[in-house]
Amino acid sequence: MKKYIGLASILALFSCTAKRNLVAEIVANKKLTSEKIIENHYNDKMSFSTLYIKSSASYKDDKQSQNVTAEIKLKKDEKILISIRFLGITMAKALITPDKVKYYEKINRSYFEGNYAALSQWLGTDLDFHKVQNMLIGESFDDLKIGKYVTTLEDKLYKLSTNSNTGINKIFYLGTDNFLVKKQEISQSAQGRMLLVSYPERKEASGAFLPLRISIEAIQNSGKTNININYNSVSFNEDLSFPYSVPESYKRVFIN
Repeated sequence: MKKYIGLASILALFSCTAKRNLVAEIVANKKLTSEKIIENHYNDKMSFSTLYIKSSASYKDDKQSQNVTAEIKLKKDEKILISIRFLGITMAKALITPDKVKYYEKINRSYFEGNYAALSQWLGTDLDFHKVQNMLIGESFDDLKIGKYVTTLEDKLYKLSTNSNTGINKIFYLGTDNFLVKKQEISQSAQGRMLLVSYPERKEASGAFLPLRISIEAIQNSGKTNININYNSVSFNEDLSFPYSVPESYKRVFIN
């Protein structure tokens, strides 16, 4: 059930991407500096206030698999509300803000309130609100303008790799035609942890090239988790409400 609830939290991880002016054509074997690639990646970002997504998702680990639908509401940089439904019935809700992760689920009549430690442990990498938001809107986990990267071409993608002594390695793969994120990876080899997020397909919506599909693969010593998310419909800048209240008699749980 923790995994089911974790899916609720993780689904909150998506929202909207930035508007970009697509570059007409970039020759795949033309070497650009990492600074120029990053500049193009952030070119002409779209401004938005809210995003509303209807989606379907599948979850699989070593013990179970599940298929659910999810309604996702996002107020940029402030909060994300996810409602998880099975056969049309709301089974769980998650509210994510920069300070807290909250959720409740009906099957065990339980709820959780805490920081990002539990979600980070579940996915095997340190997360915060903006990483979650960026992951779901198809943006890079980190601000690429901060940091140094080794840039190479791999499978017709620009590969930006961090050169760090912290034990955390990060790789970002950007398209050579539009500089959008195709996939991104965070790994900690000493701990046997890796998180890979891929965007196999995108579509323009209101000037933003949002992911149509998101594939999340989390590997730890304890096992492997796969989550696939499909956007069914999206809308921008609507007046959204974010109702969240824990039903009475639900028991609070604590996750170490």
